[in-house]
Parts: sequence; C-alpha cells; structure tokens
Amino acid sequence: MKALVCILLLLETFVFVVQQQVDGGLNENEISQQISSEDGRQNPPQTDTLRAEASTDSQQYCDLGIPDIHAALRELTATVTEQKENIRALETQLREQQTFILEELNKKNEEISNLTLSQVEELRKENRDREIAFSASMMESGDGYIGPFSTEITLTYRNVFTNIGNAYNPITGVFTAPLKGAYMFRISVHSIAPTAATAGIVKNGQHVVIADAFQPQGGLNSSNGVVLILEVGDVVYVRLWSGRRIYDSYNNHNTFSGFLLFPLR
Repeated sequence: MKALVCILLLLETFVFVVQQQVDGGLNENEISQQISSEDGRQNPPQTDTLRAEASTDSQQYCDLGIPDIHAALRELTATVTEQKENIRALETQLREQQTFILEELNKKNEEISNLTLSQVEELRKENRDREIAFSASMMESGDGYIGPFSTEITLTYRNVFTNIGNAYNPITGVFTAPLKGAYMFRISVHSIAPTAATAGIVKNGQHVVIADAFQPQGGLNSSNGVVLILEVGDVVYVRLWSGRRIYDSYNNHNTFSGFLLFPLR
C-alpha cells in the first residue's frame, strides 16, 4: 500500500509539471522569465522549486513508506525462535505430566494389587474357618458286633478318616456345630441276619432319620442322610436302637459323615 502511494505521489508531480507547460504554452525558461518579470522577486523559478521539493518529498516518503525487509525477516526469525522455545517448554511440561500420571497409575495399581491380595488372604482365612467336614467308621482295628443292648446307646466312630475343623469328637461320637449353617449328615449300617440293624441320626436329643435293615438271613445293609440347619453349639450324633446290632470289620461297613454346606447369618 505504501509503495502504491509513493508511485501516485511521483505521478502527481509529473502531471503538475506537464500541466504548467500545457496551460502556459511555454517552456521551462519562458515560465521562469515570466514569473521573474511579473513578481519582481529574487526567488528561484517556482517550477524547478516545486519539482525539486516534490521529488525530495516523494523520495523521503517512499524511503519512509517502503518496509525494511531485513528488519521484518529478523522480527519473523525472533518470533519463530520464541515459538520454538514455547513449544519446547510445552513438551517438557507434557512429559512431566505424563510421568506424574504414570507414577500415579502405578501407585493405584499397586494399591489395588495389595488390596486384592489382602482380600484374597482374608477370604482364605474366612474359608478356612468355614471348612468343616468329618468322616469316621466304627473300629480302628479288628472286627465284631456292637449290640444288642437293652437301651439306646450313642455310637462312637473311632476310626477317623477326616476331621477338618475338629468339630467331631471320636471319644464321644458327637459332632458340635462351630458355625450356624446348613450341614449334611449321612450314616451307613451293616450287620448279619437274623438280628435287625437299626441306627438313627439324632439332633439335640431328637431322632431325625434312621437307617434300618432286616431279613431272616444274609447280610444287612442300609443308609440314610439329612441336611440340618444348626445353630452354634448344636450337637448331632448316632444312636443304636435297643435290641438291634451292627457288625463292623476292617472293611469299615458302618460310617458316620458330615460337612458344612454353607454358613448362615
């Protein structure tokens, strides 16, 4: 834009000079003589003066108006350098933020891992407390009959196969519930005819189910089972009915088993 203004100013000066010549029909010398004779002044010819001043002003204006390309390039270079510094600073800040985020994520993952391991260990401990199961047979060695008796007796299964949680007492033959929950119990009876073999599962002194076998001759076998809801301290055991007998040997025909299905609140 400034360059255009400069060109217009030079053109205006040229037109002025030409107009002076056209209007007066004179050349430069005649214009100068006429101006000198009419005004009687000692001033230099106006045409040359105006032309010189216009040329000088135009040159000064153009010198001022034309932009300094080298200065602009230097300014642009400085701007680019500054932007590069800003970009480097942003990249450094971004790396620091990424490092911080990664460190926080690693901390959270470690906390979650530790929490998970702690929960697993707690569940294992809780499950260990809930691991209740036992199984036992009548005789530790030898063979023989138990019964008949004139009254019911509590059978003691002394040959213990399993006693997880130690809730079964092989001395008394009594299972004592350590937790409230649902428990599964099962018995099997065996004997030889003609005396019947009958035994029943008892909860807190009350008969629940029986296993009964009778026939005139041969072997007698029966079994039964039940799921019971027990409170802490409830007892379960097996009683041999009066007048009945069972036979056991190293084959472990008569068994008493039980386990916790699941705890209850």
